[in-house]
Amino acid sequence: MKTYIALLRGINVSGQKIIKMELLRKVLAELDFVNISTYIQSGNIIFETAIGNSAILEKQISEKIEQHFGFVVPVRMTTLDELKTIVDQNPFVAENLADPTQPYVAFLSGEPAAADLAQLGQIDFQGDRFISKNRVLYLWYARSAADTKLSNAVIEKKLQLSATSRNWKTVLKLIALAQK
Repeated sequence: MKTYIALLRGINVSGQKIIKMELLRKVLAELDFVNISTYIQSGNIIFETAIGNSAILEKQISEKIEQHFGFVVPVRMTTLDELKTIVDQNPFVAENLADPTQPYVAFLSGEPAAADLAQLGQIDFQGDRFISKNRVLYLWYARSAADTKLSNAVIEKKLQLSATSRNWKTVLKLIALAQK
């Protein structure tokens, strides 16, 4: 059995695509998953399965959510090892870390094309910055994530990929929960 973390995009935000985590755990138990747990309401699911293909898992979870809740939710699978690598490769480690939520990490559905990254880099984000590594963008907000032009919508449009973001505190908590 391998431990996975599923990151759902765009649920329980501004009254849209509401999913109660208790019900989500029950729904996902219909799949070949065990030891299912969730963290906060934004769609972070930790589970174990013998299925070793992330693309299959993403499809199964997305289809199960659509079947039970009636809407499509993009799913990005990650693993404990990938999360640990993300932490180890944090390019903003030398920044002022007084804010435990920074940096944010945008988990992408694929590796962005260099030309698309260059296009994203042409936008004036008024002090907000990003650094791309593999299938993630590290995001640093000069003011706050709530007041930025460097949003998931802009990232998705420019990179032509699906994205779901988590703050640093959440990334660290998911690692802790996945290690239990």
